[in-house]
Amino acid sequence: MVSSGYSRARVLAWLALVAVAGSFTVLAAASGASALLVVLVGVVGLAGAAAGLWLAVSRRGTVRTLGVLLAVCGPAAVLAACTAVGLWTEALAALVLWTAGGACARWAVRQVRPPRPMRAIRSRRPDRPVLIMNPRSGGGKVGRFRLAERAEALGARVILLDTAGGVRQDVTELARQAVAQGADLLGVAGGDGTQALVAEVAAEHGLPFLVLPAGTRNHFAMDLGLDRADPSRTLAALTDGEELRVDLGRVSGRPFVNTVSFGVYAQVVQSPEYRDAKAGTALDAMPDLLLGYSGARLDVRADDARLAAPQAVLVSNNPYAGPQPLGGARRPRLDLGTLGVVGIRVESAAQAAEVALRGTRAAGLDVLTARRVTVRADRPTIPVAVDGEALSLPAPVDCEIRPGALRVLVPRDRPGVPVVRERPDWRWVVALALGRPLPTGQTPAADEPPPADGTSPTDEPPPAGRTRNG
Repeated sequence: MVSSGYSRARVLAWLALVAVAGSFTVLAAASGASALLVVLVGVVGLAGAAAGLWLAVSRRGTVRTLGVLLAVCGPAAVLAACTAVGLWTEALAALVLWTAGGACARWAVRQVRPPRPMRAIRSRRPDRPVLIMNPRSGGGKVGRFRLAERAEALGARVILLDTAGGVRQDVTELARQAVAQGADLLGVAGGDGTQALVAEVAAEHGLPFLVLPAGTRNHFAMDLGLDRADPSRTLAALTDGEELRVDLGRVSGRPFVNTVSFGVYAQVVQSPEYRDAKAGTALDAMPDLLLGYSGARLDVRADDARLAAPQAVLVSNNPYAGPQPLGGARRPRLDLGTLGVVGIRVESAAQAAEVALRGTRAAGLDVLTARRVTVRADRPTIPVAVDGEALSLPAPVDCEIRPGALRVLVPRDRPGVPVVRERPDWRWVVALALGRPLPTGQTPAADEPPPADGTSPTDEPPPAGRTRNG
């Protein structure tokens, strides 16, 4: 790291500390006890809102209604307190300074620990691409965006799944037949579960794999930076593409591209009503699942770490980034060679508030990474959700990662490459401002696979080492 980068980081770190200190100073100088009241009401209001959300999902009837009111009244109390003591201007100034301080802190750390996107590999145009498309996926995106016609115009062979009569075709067998007939690229227009099955065949034969985000959510496509709003844009990869070497997960011999869930969420997915009414089914089932969780008692081993009796476990193909790994987070990289592991155990409103306020630092969350995860239970089979699909697998269930197993072909122009804004580590900020060594003995970008000597950004990354967070 050049000295100019550290110089900029030190200036930004000082700006961050000054801005944060200024936010408290503005309130303290405004009117003494009144300003302190606003701060206290703000903290209590946030905690109350988090507790209210917990009651809303873990109770029914009147208590659930009271929880919703508490979640709304918490922020309202903060607004009322500012109005009552006439500190609107000061409160707004303090909020602006706090936000600016957080932004400067993130920029400071990024100077010495810059994000590294997945490295692309130059790709040639495939001669015999085969694309499997599900016409019903995503509410009919294949037809709406004319994916079959556009793919065939680019020289691809398209296999449309026959969804008539509710008969489910074996997409794995279709992919194997395509390889036997000379396909030099496999692709799928469908959901993440279908993507994983065909991706496994592509990985087995070392073929490039094309992701067409024609499903409902397509988290895999999102973390690859693909345009989920217009899946036809991904077809540009057939003529002007590049390859990303991506990891592939396996759970009890089955591939997955996103996540494997155990516990509360896995039981919700088992419900027959889940497909047609996901949010309503989940909300209706949560009280029974969270209050004295009645499902299988889980015991999780992630490499050398142990998670005892969690209510829910999320194992992901590469870790999610951000302070809230269970709420809208993304995976900035899919080539670190590690599984992300999040275990949660929340049994009270106070613990729910801590998770909401502290994120990965909360005692109710275990956030780590591992090469292998083994889930045992007090029952012979465990309900499991694999990329959103409901399964029941014999215990113990093993999850593992296959580093760089998948050659994903993507267009050069990808509008959604993730930019993750992580919560700043203030130990780093203080150390940078004072010119001291960085805490914990870590070097910048310790969780990134370093480029091999003499390689360029288009070379393949070497396998990543194991890290632990949280």
